[in-house]
Amino acid sequence: MLAVICGLIVLRILAFILMIFMFAGALAGGSTAPLPKEGVLDVDMSKFMITEQTQENPMPSFSAAGMQMPEAQIGLLDAINGLEAAAADPGVKYVLLRAESAGIGMSDAEEFRRALSEFRRSGKPVIAWLESPANGSYYLSTVADKIYLSSYHGFNYQVIGLSGRMTFVKDILDKLGVNVQLIRHGKYKSAGEMFIRNSASPENREQHQVMINSAWKVMTAAISEARDIPAEKFNALVDDLALAQPEDFLANGLVDAIMTRGELVEKLCTLAGVPSEDKLKLIPFADYALAKVKPALRPNVAIIYADGEIVDGDELTEIAGDRFVKEINKAAADDAIKAVVLRVNSPGGSVSASVKIRTALDSLQAKKPLVASFGNYAASGGYWISNGCEKIFADANTITGSIGVFSMIPEFSKVTKNIGVTFESVNSNKHSDMYSLMRPFDKAELDYQQASVEDIYETFVNLVADGRKMAPSAVDAIAQGRVWMGSDAIEIGLVDEIGTLQDAIAYAASIAGIAADDARTVAFPAPLTIMEEIMESLGQGSSEPSILAGTPFEGLSGEVNSILASNPGKPMARLPYAFDIK
Repeated sequence: MLAVICGLIVLRILAFILMIFMFAGALAGGSTAPLPKEGVLDVDMSKFMITEQTQENPMPSFSAAGMQMPEAQIGLLDAINGLEAAAADPGVKYVLLRAESAGIGMSDAEEFRRALSEFRRSGKPVIAWLESPANGSYYLSTVADKIYLSSYHGFNYQVIGLSGRMTFVKDILDKLGVNVQLIRHGKYKSAGEMFIRNSASPENREQHQVMINSAWKVMTAAISEARDIPAEKFNALVDDLALAQPEDFLANGLVDAIMTRGELVEKLCTLAGVPSEDKLKLIPFADYALAKVKPALRPNVAIIYADGEIVDGDELTEIAGDRFVKEINKAAADDAIKAVVLRVNSPGGSVSASVKIRTALDSLQAKKPLVASFGNYAASGGYWISNGCEKIFADANTITGSIGVFSMIPEFSKVTKNIGVTFESVNSNKHSDMYSLMRPFDKAELDYQQASVEDIYETFVNLVADGRKMAPSAVDAIAQGRVWMGSDAIEIGLVDEIGTLQDAIAYAASIAGIAADDARTVAFPAPLTIMEEIMESLGQGSSEPSILAGTPFEGLSGEVNSILASNPGKPMARLPYAFDIK
C-alpha cells in the first residue's frame, strides 16, 4: 500500500511538471495575429464570455488535468470600454453582432445591450446576424439597426419565453436514508427546500413566478420598443408558438431580412465599402477590447469585486472572508483612492464571513465614499455586505434581497444502519454529539439551533433597516427570505436606482469631487494570474465525495455538497442555489 501511495504521489508530481512544460510551450509558441487597422468589429459572443473581471488566457486551446479554459473572459467594464473605444475609432466601420451561444448573465446582458445602444449614437450601425434565435440571443440582437436571419430551415428556434427550474432531491435522500434537518427564518427562505420537499412550497413558487415574470417583462419591453411591436402581440406570438420558421419572424417585423450566408457577406461588404469577402476585415471583439485595456495611471476610484459565494478563510477564489477583508483594508489605506464602488455578484454564503466583510466596509466608508453596483446576483449575504452603501445601483434583471437565514444538519443514522455500520458516542455533556450527523436532533437541540437562526435574522433585519433608513418592521415585511428582481426591488426600497456599473462609478466619482472624465479605476482584488488559476484548479481536483455519487442525480453533487456537506449547523445567508433562467 505504501508503494502504491508513493507511486500516486510521483505520478501527480510528474503530471504537474508535464503541465508546466505544456504551459510554457504554449506561451512560447503562441502568437497573436496583429489586429486589422480598419474593418468590422466582430462581436461573436460564442468566442468570449463576459465575466466580472477580465481573465486573459494566452492559450485558448490549452487543456490539462481536466481543465478547460474559454477562449477569452472579458470583464464587463472592459467590454463596455471596448465598445466606447470602437465608437471613437475611425478604423471601426460598424459592429457585426452574433449573439448566439452567449456566455453572459441576465444582468450583464442588460448592461452590454445598453452599451451597444450607446455605440449606435456614434452614427455607426450595429448589424445582427442570427441563425437560430433564442430568448437571450434575440433580446440582445434587437439593439441592432438591422437584424438578418438565416434562410436555412434546419435550425430550432427557441423564442418561447423564460423558464426557471427548481430541483428537489428529498425522495432520493429518503431512499438513501438521509434525514435533513432544516432550521430557517422566513417563509420565503427556500434554501434547503430541495432537501426536505419534493415540490416547491406555495411561497417559493410565488416568488419564483414573480421573478420570471419580472425578467420577461424587462426583455419584452426592450424588444417591443426596438421592433415597434406591442408587447401583447409579441407575447401572443410566443404563447402560440408562432415563431417556428424564418418567414414567421419576417412577417411579424421581428427581423429585417432573411438571407443566405452569401447574401449576408455581400451586404457586409457593401456596408464596409469593400468589393469582396477577401477584402472584408473582421476585427475579433475580444482581442480588440483587450488591446484597448490600459492600466489606469494614478487611479482614484477603486472597484472592489465581490464576485462568487461568500466563504470563510483566505482562499483565492470566491469571496473568502479573511482575504477579502485584506483587500478592503488596502483600498481604505490608499490615499490616492478617493471613492470606492463595491461591485456585487454573489448569492451570499457564510454569515460569519459576511459579518467580517461588512465590518471592514463600514470602516472604509467612514473614510471615503462607498457606492454599490449589483450584477447578476446581490442576494442574502451579498445584500448583507452591501446594503449600508451610500447608494445602490442595480440592473432591472439583478436578483437581490433574500434577507433570511437558515442552517441545515443532515443525519445519516438510517444510512449507516442499512449498510451495517454502527457508531457509539462517548460524551462529556448531554448534547456533545449533536453535530455528529449520526443521530437526529432532540427538541432542545432544535430549539437551540432555531434560537441561533432567529438571532441572526433579527441582526440582518436591523442591519438592513439601519443601512436603508427603514423601520425594522418594514424590512421584515419585504424580507422573510424573499428574492426580488431589481425592477421590483427599487419599488420597495432595497435599491436606489436602476443603473449600470459605469453609472455607479460616475456617481462615486462625483461625490468625491472627481470629474466624470477624470475617474480612473483600479480593481480590488486584482484578477488571478494564469498560474494562480492553474494552481487553484489543481487544488479543487480532490473534492469530497457526494452522497449522490453513483445515483442518477450525481450531476447535482457539487450543488448538494456545497450546502449539505459543509459545516453542518452553521448559519448561512445564501440563495437556495444559483437560479438559472433559460
